Amino acid sequence: MHSLFSSLITFLTNFIGEVGYLGIFIGMFLESTLVPLPSELVMIPAGLAAHAGVMNVYLALLVGVAGNVAGAVFSYYLAASIGRTILFRIGKYFFLKAETIIKIEKFFESHGPISIFIGRLLPGFRHFISIPAGVAKMDMKLFFIYTTLGSTIWNIVLIALGFFIGSNQQLIEKNLEGIALGLFGICALVVIGYIFLKPTRK
Repeated sequence: MHSLFSSLITFLTNFIGEVGYLGIFIGMFLESTLVPLPSELVMIPAGLAAHAGVMNVYLALLVGVAGNVAGAVFSYYLAASIGRTILFRIGKYFFLKAETIIKIEKFFESHGPISIFIGRLLPGFRHFISIPAGVAKMDMKLFFIYTTLGSTIWNIVLIALGFFIGSNQQLIEKNLEGIALGLFGICALVVIGYIFLKPTRK
């Protein structure tokens, strides 16, 4: 498994070094749609490429976030235009069951902004969190702000992991699980704070 991971990271680092910032943008754009492309396979190699001096780390981060936001906005408008009925029909082909869509949608009606922010930080949710926002026709300004904020935090984590650890792929693989657990913990604290503060805001 480690050998496969190392080979994949090496390939992606070389590939991103060749295609440059456009490759980062396209990869992160797809990651924000229903295409199951993990952002780890784009931004960690981008950090490695920046560590090697192939690209600028800040520009790579900016391009990655821009790709995320563009893909999220695309998914938002796609969901808003096709509506719930068609989404139920095609969702199963993208690993979205009807009951899952309904549950997310109901929660989203009351907790849209916090859902977008947390969804951008959680593996698995990032790919389709824009769909219920589009179906519910969430305010675009709020959607844009929370999508950008969540995407920026997640991309900073990934690109910093690749940049500061460098070519030590075994250490990268070892720390991915810890980072994911840490983000889960942060999200849990945010949710708890949100629950306690919401009545005060009302």
